[in-house]
Amino acid sequence: MLNKKNIVIIGGGISGLELTKLLSKKIDKKKNNIILIDKNFYHIWKPMLHKIATGYLDANINTINFLDHSHYYNYKFKLGSLININKYKKIIIFKYLNNKKEIIKKLKYNILVLALGSISNDFNIPGVKKNCFFLDNIKHAMLLHKKIFNILLNFNNNNSKDKNIKINIVIIGGGATGVELSTEIMNLIKELKKIKYNYFNNKKINLTIIEAGSKILSLLPNKISFYVYNKLKEIKINIITNTIVTYIYKYGIKTKTNFYINADLIIWTAGIKVNNFIKYIKGLEVNNINQLIIKSTLQTTLDKNIFAIGDCSSLKINNKIIPARAQSAHQMVKICFNNIISILNNKNMKFFKYKDYGTLISLSKFNTIGYLILNIIKKNIIIKGKLACYLYILLYKMHQIKIQGYKKTLLLIIVNIINNFIYPKIKIK
Repeated sequence: MLNKKNIVIIGGGISGLELTKLLSKKIDKKKNNIILIDKNFYHIWKPMLHKIATGYLDANINTINFLDHSHYYNYKFKLGSLININKYKKIIIFKYLNNKKEIIKKLKYNILVLALGSISNDFNIPGVKKNCFFLDNIKHAMLLHKKIFNILLNFNNNNSKDKNIKINIVIIGGGATGVELSTEIMNLIKELKKIKYNYFNNKKINLTIIEAGSKILSLLPNKISFYVYNKLKEIKINIITNTIVTYIYKYGIKTKTNFYINADLIIWTAGIKVNNFIKYIKGLEVNNINQLIIKSTLQTTLDKNIFAIGDCSSLKINNKIIPARAQSAHQMVKICFNNIISILNNKNMKFFKYKDYGTLISLSKFNTIGYLILNIIKKNIIIKGKLACYLYILLYKMHQIKIQGYKKTLLLIIVNIINNFIYPKIKIK
């Protein structure tokens, strides 16, 4: 019997899990093993983490268990974090904890796909790691959820009646994550007011977004950035631009101009990078934020048997860097899959071509806005309101369909509708 080839995918995020499912459905299992390695047991669509943090999304229902998924789609799942690659021997080294004991494992591969995702870039600013909350993964979202509700629960009735006492929340980073999270928090206060919890209203919350650049949502068209800015001001969110943070204290922030901002809760959503360990792996080319530099075939520049897709990769086409966005990750999956098949069958590879279909920004219940790129007429169409909201929800459902299929996604929609009818809209605990 011939030895099977190992196709190993590291990272079960948007691109990693989609690719794993596609390979497991299409590739001959008698000749190939499909192996997914992730440091967590669960997958969550990263753009929804802010909804889990504020209690609008139930993490128990909206996560995917890798063990269950691997059994259903007939691939192998291994728990672990990548620590090294020996590309000459085609071996990966990964680790995991077993009863608080660190276990080191080795695994041989024939084709390796790195879909490691990204983490928050602290830019080596003192105090960020120690004193800030992040939204990189499900654990971060749950920790932030606990912190938000602890602050609100500890804001007793006596304090809430005192006009001079407020909860100071600061979000550092005015990109999509920071903006969407800020509106979810303000909508949370609105919902708490409806149930008359602690006399809450938006006057009791002092929420501030700090952005180093000249505007929030700097990568989006000016019309959208300007609209969102006005909407945030309308719902009493403070916006400070052109401000560089230089130090984070436990209960405050110092800026480059030595201005001090008080904060009961500090959330960091400014910039991304890939985990630092990747730059120490020999034989891989990385950029200044540790992204793996890849060719248009999605192979790493120094090894044709190693692919990189999603946020952990950096690809330049026609002198333009492909943005680290969910739609980029989705599009990379198809080309990566085709090229893996090409390697197995000794055929020519395909080249990745990125298509920007637009962007949507959810402002919670206050609105949704974005733009669609219509290639037929070569024009950007700005949309907002219910249509934009439905399209935003549809993007999430499309991801669920790619991961779990139509039947399970439909059942999940029904379960969510029933739960919203039976249980409170806000998941406090």
